[in-house]
Amino acid sequence: MLNPATEALAAELPEGVLRPIEERYLEEPRGRWRGQAGLLAAPRDVTEVAAVVRACAAARVGIVPRGGGTGLVGGQVLHDGPPPLLLTLERMASARGAWPEEDVLIAEAGMTLQAVHDAAAAIDRQFPLSLASQGTATIGGCLATNAGGVAVLRWGNARALCLGIEAVLPDGSILHGLSRLRKDNTGYDIRDLLIGAEGSLGIITAASLRLAPRPAAVGTAMIVVRDPAAALQLLGIAQAQLAGGVTGFELIGGTGLEFLAEAMPSIRRPFDPAPPWLVLLEVALPAGTDPLEALGDLLERGIAEGLASDALLAQSAAQAAAFWTVREQIPEANRLIGAVASHDISLPLSEIPRFIIDACAMLDALGDFRINCFGHLGDGNLHYNVFPARGHTRAEHDALRPAISEAVHSMVVARGGSFSAEHGIGRLKVADLARWGDPTRLAAMRAIKAALDPLGIMNPGAVLA
Repeated sequence: MLNPATEALAAELPEGVLRPIEERYLEEPRGRWRGQAGLLAAPRDVTEVAAVVRACAAARVGIVPRGGGTGLVGGQVLHDGPPPLLLTLERMASARGAWPEEDVLIAEAGMTLQAVHDAAAAIDRQFPLSLASQGTATIGGCLATNAGGVAVLRWGNARALCLGIEAVLPDGSILHGLSRLRKDNTGYDIRDLLIGAEGSLGIITAASLRLAPRPAAVGTAMIVVRDPAAALQLLGIAQAQLAGGVTGFELIGGTGLEFLAEAMPSIRRPFDPAPPWLVLLEVALPAGTDPLEALGDLLERGIAEGLASDALLAQSAAQAAAFWTVREQIPEANRLIGAVASHDISLPLSEIPRFIIDACAMLDALGDFRINCFGHLGDGNLHYNVFPARGHTRAEHDALRPAISEAVHSMVVARGGSFSAEHGIGRLKVADLARWGDPTRLAAMRAIKAALDPLGIMNPGAVLA
């Protein structure tokens, strides 16, 4: 039964916008928190979103926007405080238009990333943002968190693939910014302000997205490398030798393959036993180029210089997909094993090899752990996850989690890196941002929040405390 205040708010919302609150709307992937909601609104268009926001502002009720719910830092759930209105954009899931001659697609925020890929393919184009969760993650959520993924090396984060947005601001006004322009130098870029703000400054309802031609020739390889330093050298050679054709360069620790064998044995592993370090390399080359030949030349040089020792070159699209399945299922294997502490970090590329050595030494001093280090080496983003030793449980080390994350993040920040590379701040890392964020930048962020959302109703508790 609704309390009187919630009942009064419900009466002010557009007819047909409310839905029953199902458990799935209150969950987040890692199970760290269970969310709460007084009401669940599912608007059908931007005017209904605006009406919901105006009603919440008048009632002083917080709003938690929800996309596909795949975020890993708790930005989509409010687990304490006054119950908010949960706003899902799943009914706004259409492509409003496509201009192949401009390489532009306008997508509503509730479209899944996979649906955006399919809409681009229908006009013989690609949308290069690629995530393992693309069947569930929505474009609104990807933009709200400035999602990264496996193609950042070539195409950049979500922000780099967005030309304009439509959004509802905290007072219920509508920002009509669905520009298809590459150049629009007319003052403050409100688009870039809202992208990456995690719903704390407004609700993205649609976006103009940059498309690209589909690659003419794609090559994929799994390469055994000597160590992360060798992987970094191989990346530099690949970038120079393939003239910017590298679209993905993933570092995979052997522990990741061991976890797949332990938790998901049905997935075929490229090397067994697992070598200490692998690289998953993808290249997109011009028409008339043989990607297997190009990869073979690269591998030959890598072996000659002592950087690589073995490789598998995908002979078909199915084999390439199998290689990527290995990489994309490592996070799921991690979840099944159960991490003591997980870290989404980024570092200057030259700092990565030394960091991996020093962090492992630091953890050896704290206890007996297994470390699964993998990630997007091409853009400096590592997932540095710490697990109990075989035969032990995560619960045995729960007390050490804060100390482990403190130590890892301190080492990252000291090397000029970031404690949040692609997943955002959400609610999980609010204290980390307050501690390590630049004071002047934090003051500017708080001033912007106060100016746009003086009532503090937009995703309360996310990003800024």
